[in-house]
Amino acid sequence: MKILILGGSAEARELAERLAPRFDVTTSLAGRVRNPAVPAGAVRIGGFGGEIGLRKWLLDNNIDAVVDATHPFAATITENAAAACDRLGIPHLILRRPPWPAGDATVVSSAAEAKDAVVAQGFSRVFLTSGRSSIGAFLFSDAWFLIRVVEPMSADELPERHHLLLSRGPYTLGEETELMRQYEIEVLVTKNSGGSMTSAKLEAAAALGIPVVMIDRPALPENVSTVSTVDEAQQWVTERDTAEA
Repeated sequence: MKILILGGSAEARELAERLAPRFDVTTSLAGRVRNPAVPAGAVRIGGFGGEIGLRKWLLDNNIDAVVDATHPFAATITENAAAACDRLGIPHLILRRPPWPAGDATVVSSAAEAKDAVVAQGFSRVFLTSGRSSIGAFLFSDAWFLIRVVEPMSADELPERHHLLLSRGPYTLGEETELMRQYEIEVLVTKNSGGSMTSAKLEAAAALGIPVVMIDRPALPENVSTVSTVDEAQQWVTERDTAEA
């Protein structure tokens, strides 16, 4: 059985590790990170060329099932995969870790709305942890930003007043608390990525009484099977294999 895992998450790597001894597994990575953690099995890097390109790749490679374990905010590839698999009749599963509880956070639907929330509440020192694709919304803000990303960015991609912190999780509660104290953070801006690797920032913000602006996840495609754990995804693949046998 040939499985395509749409990767880029810790769950995708764990699933590939579990499936590779038994199945013909290929993990696809978008290629935005220069030195990604390499999963077990075969790896392809780069886009497919939209839904049509993905359909062609699935047919050319005789894929029997697709597991979408991309980042919760990778909406385009998720939509393309759902459409391509539906058209081809290929079994398709979305693996998404549970979201963080919003709690007292101000929940918004986009980076632009996050920026508006920060401005409306008059915050001047912002811890921005919502990913490089959201930073453009804050370019012309008067606030000062602590910006944490994995890869370097050019000056024209960043607000005028900022400190760029290149780092990759996981992070501890102590580290996040000290960071927010050191930079006198007044508000935390984050996407609702879920998972434990970066959740300590929410605990630190709560402990320090720092408000949170949280960008909500994009909606998933309709009529697609969805699970929240690697165990469930592994069981789903195994059941497909048993059914074909």
